[in-house]
Amino acid sequence: MLRSEEEIKNLTVKFVILIVMALLTLLLISALFPSVQISKDSSALRAGITAANIRTHLVAFQTIADNNGNNRAAGTPGHQASADYVANKLQSAGYIVTRQSFQFPYFQELAPPVLERTSPNPRSFTVGTDMRAMGYSGSGDVTAQLQTTPDIIIPSSAASTTSTSGCEASDFAGFIAGRIALIQRGTCTFRQKVVNAQNAGAAGVIIFNEGKPGRADVVRGMIGEPGINIPVVGASFAVGEELYRLMQSGAVTLHLTTSTSTEFRTTENIIGETPGGRDDRVVIVGGHLDSVPEGPGLNDNASGSAAILEIALQISNLKIDPRNKMRFAFWGAEEEGLLGSRYYVDQLDARGIQNIAVVLNFDMIASPNYKRFVYDGNGSDTRTSGPPGSGEVEKIFLDYFDSVGLATEPTALDGSSDYDPFIDVGIPAGGLFSGAGQGLDNCYHMPCDDINNINDQALDELSDAAAHAVWEFAMTTSTVNDPTPTPTVTPRR
Repeated sequence: MLRSEEEIKNLTVKFVILIVMALLTLLLISALFPSVQISKDSSALRAGITAANIRTHLVAFQTIADNNGNNRAAGTPGHQASADYVANKLQSAGYIVTRQSFQFPYFQELAPPVLERTSPNPRSFTVGTDMRAMGYSGSGDVTAQLQTTPDIIIPSSAASTTSTSGCEASDFAGFIAGRIALIQRGTCTFRQKVVNAQNAGAAGVIIFNEGKPGRADVVRGMIGEPGINIPVVGASFAVGEELYRLMQSGAVTLHLTTSTSTEFRTTENIIGETPGGRDDRVVIVGGHLDSVPEGPGLNDNASGSAAILEIALQISNLKIDPRNKMRFAFWGAEEEGLLGSRYYVDQLDARGIQNIAVVLNFDMIASPNYKRFVYDGNGSDTRTSGPPGSGEVEKIFLDYFDSVGLATEPTALDGSSDYDPFIDVGIPAGGLFSGAGQGLDNCYHMPCDDINNINDQALDELSDAAAHAVWEFAMTTSTVNDPTPTPTVTPRR
């Protein structure tokens, strides 16, 4: 039926009036019920993430260690009690809690390692300050000539690139079987370096540190899993530099001994998941819950675990409803070689991997003489990049610290913590680290890493940054991507 021009005009006016009324109604609802708005400001969440609140959990972890042989190592009653504490807190706050148990090979030293230079200028190196056995080292007693791999970087500096020493089988072209290999830390995993050396016929391996800030002390790491049948020790940068320079003048002969064993034990990951949120855009906020057997592990890594737990509890207390599903993960057996996080990733199918938007990792955030290290996602500073999107994660942290006037330093995504299994399958990652070893945390992996080893200022500053990043990714409607081109870098794998 045809309408007159006047009727059409009247209908148009009515339609406009209806639209205006609808908009006014929405504005009124927003004014009366502001909670339906999603703020872009993380200050409410950060206000609840105080050093005092986090310290409550740290005191609980210290008490657990005190009651269980001064440690909370994976596969021990101390770790089990720590896991119970976290799981109960998350469950009481309304999270869906999964306790993911798995078996792992538990490494033990039966006797202290020995490293001696028999010629030239005989010298004995000290356990702890100069060197130590690496986890899953084989047993052995060998006296042999030392041989280096290519790409060792000496002198090292904060500006120097990361060494790729020992990362390729070709690094051992011309290696003489029966010698001890001298390898520098950097770029690839300890296991990759050691396997390449063992396959080339090395009778033993010394992996020494890079020499950069936070990377000068004795290498304290795990080879990743059993299967190595030669002695392997980690050494300080100073020891590696001394041996390397001596070799420029002639042959160096060493005596190297380790005595070790491995048995299988059971431990678990604790995962607390929000009931709601987009399950195709999952944000994992993780850190390891276990300590080393040598100490209670309050900075490494009760500090990260306690901060993650408090962020989860405050999200619940403030009745924040994240747009994206959140998984707060407390990994087991990180100190045994990132085993908990790797087990978790190995259980995911292709869809489960695809649904994870980003991983935020917080491993040591309260070092006594701390730095604000941010993982260098796009490789612009360390020349080692993460998967696409990792640069955007880095930018979130850098922008936050810049907004509050705090300086930062880069640290490489080089596989040294629980983000590693995720970046292996292409998931963007980032996070914070306050430093380990001499000059940053002198109690790193030692009995004195207790409640007195916690720096409250570091804890406050880095946990605020962590909370801000959690908020950003919990509430974002965008995928994680890099807005700027990635520079030419050396991929970590």
